[in-house]
Amino acid sequence: MPRLIEAPTRIEAAGNKPKLIDEFVGRVNTGHATVSVARMQSPPGWVEPGQTPEFEEITLVLEGRVRVEFEGGAIDVGPGQALITSPGEWIRYSTPEGASYIAVCLPAFAPDTVHRDTEGG
Repeated sequence: MPRLIEAPTRIEAAGNKPKLIDEFVGRVNTGHATVSVARMQSPPGWVEPGQTPEFEEITLVLEGRVRVEFEGGAIDVGPGQALITSPGEWIRYSTPEGASYIAVCLPAFAPDTVHRDTEGG
């Protein structure tokens, strides 16, 4: 039988400004360990620490622009575009103009598998 997800669970975000993360599917809201699907609403000027996650992440931008820095450069992802990052690669997300986007993580996001940079690098 299909399972309706009536509402997401709000999850605390990392970064220099408040960002809204609403997890629809994942470890917190549905108990899924294999995938997480979350809506992100990020203000202008938001930036989070760099990270080297153990999961693949697919970022689908709905509005605004998401900048993804990686070793060797950066990519700006605009509305209607998506970006895939691989497990084990260093990345840092920011939203210079603000953005609304969907993040899909395989396996599901977990704080102990994101491996954020410590302060200062």
